[in-house]
Amino acid sequence: MLIQSTFKPAWWLKNAHLQTLYPALLRNPPNPVLKRERLLTEDQDFIDIDFCGEGNQPLVILLHGLTGSSQSKYIKGLQQVLLTQGFRSAALNFRGCSGEYNHSSRCYHSGETGDIDFLYRTLRAREPETQMAAVGFSIGGNVLLKWLGEQGGNIDLFAATAVSVPLVLSACADKLDNGFSKLYRASLLRELKEYVRLKQLHLESLGKSEEAEILRQIGDLDNITSFWQYDDRVVAKLYDFANVDDYYQRSSSRQFLHAISVPTLLIQAQDDPFMTPEVLPELAELSSFVSLEITAAGGHVGFVSGNNPFQAEYWLELRIPEFLQQQLNNV
Repeated sequence: MLIQSTFKPAWWLKNAHLQTLYPALLRNPPNPVLKRERLLTEDQDFIDIDFCGEGNQPLVILLHGLTGSSQSKYIKGLQQVLLTQGFRSAALNFRGCSGEYNHSSRCYHSGETGDIDFLYRTLRAREPETQMAAVGFSIGGNVLLKWLGEQGGNIDLFAATAVSVPLVLSACADKLDNGFSKLYRASLLRELKEYVRLKQLHLESLGKSEEAEILRQIGDLDNITSFWQYDDRVVAKLYDFANVDDYYQRSSSRQFLHAISVPTLLIQAQDDPFMTPEVLPELAELSSFVSLEITAAGGHVGFVSGNNPFQAEYWLELRIPEFLQQQLNNV
């Protein structure tokens, strides 16, 4: 189903890049009270979860984007708003993103759904009667949609929302090789390459020489200038994909949309500098549970509205809770 969006970009942030960069660089988000819990995974590693809220209110799992964390401004902002509207939240830090490197050479990628599945099943075992939902941003949204499609009717969620999702990874990698988008690519690759370098040192300091050697075998990453190269050299090798094409094909979430059986809202901006309009699915590709809301503007995880440049409004923090509440009322 296609939804007519009510989003109107702030008149002072009509450019897609301004929409993308303003909240990422200039927003001063709230600091909700969080309680961190470390969960030990079945492969002898760990993930850190930041919980907000107490009691038996509905619980929303949050997934951040590439090189982000539970401290990302859009996560903190949404956690605070959800708290005021009667929702608890659990922000998953993908492996190595919580401020402490994880204990294996593996980390996370756009199609890695094992950790969200582990978190969901851990929470569901603890709270079998609690109403739960999930929200993902950017590659966190890709992970979420892929997981929803993989699981079909095997999970119990009352709603899900995915925002600014790179639904076709190959097309998004191409987009980041062109024009102004190359600046985003350069920044993200710089962080990722530094992450791999420091993680290798961390594993060595822990005495995990075999895991460190796996990263060392990847070799020098300084000459990598595109996601095609990075994902071929790093992600494909760490996760046993045949190559980057195999990784992109198997991990892109668009092919899973038809199998989703949880009421899901997919929010995409046509001017998203991380992708092209061709990434957007046709309505025939959506299951009857998926609603697609396409905005003309909004950038990448931006969606800033409001008439006052000194008091920006973050539309996602209105739209996402609204959708969650609507679906909760339908339960």
